[in-house]
Amino acid sequence: MGEARMLIDGDLVEAGSGKRFANVNPATEEILGEVADADATDMARAIDAARRAFDDTDWSTNKKLRKRCLQQLQDALVAEKEQIRQELVDEVGTPVMLTYGAQLDWPLEDALTWPMHHIDEFEWERELEVSHQMGITSRRAVYKEPVGVVGAIVPWNFPVEVTLNKIGPILATGNTCILKPAPDTPWNATRLGRLIAEMTDIPAGVMNVVTAADHLVGELLTRDPRVDMISFTGSTATGMRITEKGSRTLKRVFLELGGKSAMIVLDDADLDTVLAAAPMVACTHAGQGCALLTRVLVPRPRYDEAVQILAAGFKAVPYGDPNDPMNISGPQVSRKQQDRVLDYIEKGKAEGAEVVVGGGRPSHLPKGYFVEPTLFANVDNKMTIAQQEIFGPVQVVIPFDDDEDAIRIANDSSYGLSGGVFSADEARATGVARRIRTGSIGVNGGMWYGADSPYGGYKQSGIGRQCGREGFEQHLETKAIAWMS
Repeated sequence: MGEARMLIDGDLVEAGSGKRFANVNPATEEILGEVADADATDMARAIDAARRAFDDTDWSTNKKLRKRCLQQLQDALVAEKEQIRQELVDEVGTPVMLTYGAQLDWPLEDALTWPMHHIDEFEWERELEVSHQMGITSRRAVYKEPVGVVGAIVPWNFPVEVTLNKIGPILATGNTCILKPAPDTPWNATRLGRLIAEMTDIPAGVMNVVTAADHLVGELLTRDPRVDMISFTGSTATGMRITEKGSRTLKRVFLELGGKSAMIVLDDADLDTVLAAAPMVACTHAGQGCALLTRVLVPRPRYDEAVQILAAGFKAVPYGDPNDPMNISGPQVSRKQQDRVLDYIEKGKAEGAEVVVGGGRPSHLPKGYFVEPTLFANVDNKMTIAQQEIFGPVQVVIPFDDDEDAIRIANDSSYGLSGGVFSADEARATGVARRIRTGSIGVNGGMWYGADSPYGGYKQSGIGRQCGREGFEQHLETKAIAWMS
């Protein structure tokens, strides 16, 4: 049974109303258990605690304390790694195999340790040249200081990965935090709250975890003037709303939003080799990943051949029970998400695209929110299924005429999160990659992921970067001081 209590001001607590909501296993549709259902009063208490901890404790200036606490939290998470692994499979529906990668083991390796070590490496202050403006000789320096109170709003698809990569730099830079997990996947966050309360010296109020079935409880973070920054990962539509609500208090925002990433296969690439893995990538975690390569762009003369290769791959995608280590794809996280994906598939059909493989609910999986791995051909880039983020196990194949046409199609999107370019000529592929307007991109399968690598997007894929030096510094304010000499 997962942790039902929230963490507010150093204490593990129920909601003030006493209400709870159900945590549902998306693979079985069975209720796993319950968790505290916070309301506006609970969120206000958490915000007040975070504000007080920032203003009245030495957390913002005590780098030694921050390092010690982050190491304590790291050790506590590692000690419960296997319990977290099973919890993720149960509440997220992620295939267990993925927990040995981005769902758990990868972030557990460096999401907290990299920013912890960066505390010693970062240039917290620097001197400028002496100024002589208006005949006044001035010594000058620049200081980096924490932003203040940060509201971290986390999605349901990779909750541990996103949470750890948020709170690592938030806490390392001296900020305090209110973490609001998605209502679909609350237990990993409440477990984190329990470990902080029981296993670390993090002062009361520095870290708070508030769970709620109502998304509008999280929206209170965007409107409250005591919150200085919002760090959000999720849909573009919600990101726009957060920007709008936060603008009333000129709140700083970090937004990592949607994607419709293109996989560009140039005409000199080995089609069989390159496309062999494409279906597995698109269907990983039932397509519930913002950086997955969901648009495959192939040379027009080899279009039919490419579709045949992809079709064979889609038919072989192992999906079903997330506890089965052979499966790469599990259920959608909820009935709502399942219906959303199926609606997009119907739109694709209505607009003239051809379903080559899949296209519905799997008949052999009557329980759970599953969708068949689905491949569309005869797709124009203007179609809904080529323009909008489906967030399901759906991939589309689009032809192009030459490199310039491929670049045009890839950039003809409101998103700009990630992508991939494949060619026998690395220099050629790199030249194409540099012209794709995305925040990250792989060349011939290169992996950009890591706590030291900035992640985020262009255009409607977001504002700012998570992780890396850039992600560390975005949680800091800049102050210039001058002394008359």
